[in-house]
Amino acid sequence: MGYTSRSYHRGFGLKPPVELGKEYEADIIEMSHRGDAGVAKIQGFVIFVSNTKQGDHVKFVITRIGRRYAMAEPVRERKDEE
Repeated sequence: MGYTSRSYHRGFGLKPPVELGKEYEADIIEMSHRGDAGVAKIQGFVIFVSNTKQGDHVKFVITRIGRRYAMAEPVRERKDEE
């Protein structure tokens, strides 16, 4: 009978399924509570992607990794002019 919640310990001790600086692609499934970032999940791990909205399908780069979530920035598509 402790003061800890069950969700706090979910995944405790496991390595996050994302790596810093690596590019990923996923759907934005909802908005953050503050409304300033979209929420994506990779293998159940939460990733907050700035400058996105629900329904977007985006490529993003991980900029910060915490124990329970990661932060990311969307990748801008480059148009090669050749």
